[in-house]
Amino acid sequence: MAGFKDLKGQGHTPTLFMAFLYFDMSFMVWTMLGPLSTEIAEALALTGHMITAGEKATLLSLPILSGAILRILLGFGVDKIGAKLTAMLSQTVVIAALLTAYMQGSSITYDTLLLVALGLGFAGASFAVALPQAGQWYPPKLQGVVLGIAGAGNIGVVIDFLFAPKIAELWGWESVFGVGAAMAIVVLIAYAFLAKNAPADVYTARPKKLKDYAKLLRDKDTWWFNLFYAVSFGGFVGFAGYMKVYLMNTYQADMSTIGMDLFSEENVKVTAGYFGALCIFAGAVLRPVGGNTADKIGGVKSLYFFYGMVALLVILSATVKLPFYAAIFVLFLIMANLGMANGAVFQLVPQRFGKDIGIMTGIVGAAGGLGGTALIKTLGWSKGAFDGYTAGFLIFAAVVIVALAGLSLVKTRWRTTWGVQAGGRI
Repeated sequence: MAGFKDLKGQGHTPTLFMAFLYFDMSFMVWTMLGPLSTEIAEALALTGHMITAGEKATLLSLPILSGAILRILLGFGVDKIGAKLTAMLSQTVVIAALLTAYMQGSSITYDTLLLVALGLGFAGASFAVALPQAGQWYPPKLQGVVLGIAGAGNIGVVIDFLFAPKIAELWGWESVFGVGAAMAIVVLIAYAFLAKNAPADVYTARPKKLKDYAKLLRDKDTWWFNLFYAVSFGGFVGFAGYMKVYLMNTYQADMSTIGMDLFSEENVKVTAGYFGALCIFAGAVLRPVGGNTADKIGGVKSLYFFYGMVALLVILSATVKLPFYAAIFVLFLIMANLGMANGAVFQLVPQRFGKDIGIMTGIVGAAGGLGGTALIKTLGWSKGAFDGYTAGFLIFAAVVIVALAGLSLVKTRWRTTWGVQAGGRI
């Protein structure tokens, strides 16, 4: 059974650390609009643009959508020009988007924000670079824990929710983008010096032609993994991106009182950030645990448990008006299980598509981003159409149940075909 201690003496630790840090910084930037959604809406209102629920959902979902599509492009880049150069070019675009938002400041328009959101998609696409760059250095039996560590960079969204609302309160929402740009520049410099592509004796790149990508898309297992990751990562990033909006719309009065009691904080937006960070932290930090669990008992069995818990908890949230602290606890458990499911899915992907891990990470990662986009838009639609989130939660629960049914359909075939020689537990 592979575990964290088995990493000693294996692979390249500086690259694994920088893959985590690069993804951490990128994920923080990618989801930056979520914890600033209320502040940005108020700033736009001062310029005469009263943002609607639909426009807010579009703004929050656009980085997720562009990140999903760009993951395929960056996955292509990993195979063609290497992970390191791909990452550095992508990070340069992200820094430019952050500086644009910072310099425009309070005069920024909604249309300009949409362009910034598109640029931030390059940060979300970093998933297609960081994970294969780390995974290329390590053997199959360690893929679950290695990709879990690299993927735990999604803890960056926790940093967003903890600090972005407070920075916005003190110095204005645009200053958050300035701080983000400065941090991204520092990470880019460190990455340039410390991260390395795996040498040929460890990993041999096999650049693909377009027909090779088409062949992967014709493989039915590709689409099963797309579904599974659209549920796990899509659920995680969707709830993370919409968390503050959901809490503000549902529990604003509770948070006003609780914020004063716990934090002596009158700003309910900051209080929402603190509780949002708590829930998102669970999913971010437990991703490696999910990968390690899958290494030990198998990815399929792990996903049965994680998805089953998510379905039950989401249905509970949809059908019962929970008190504030109970709702936070349930959201905490939902995010925890989604995070662990992310690790479990990517314990399986390298075993099935090891020779095509770069582009497959891009394809499957894109599906995850599309799932997150769909969830945010569904929650926004639910709020606009019914002035509540019951319909949105139930739709997501139904998709999770479809994924559980899918696991039942593929598990025997996987274990008796490619799983026999995969090198890890299925």
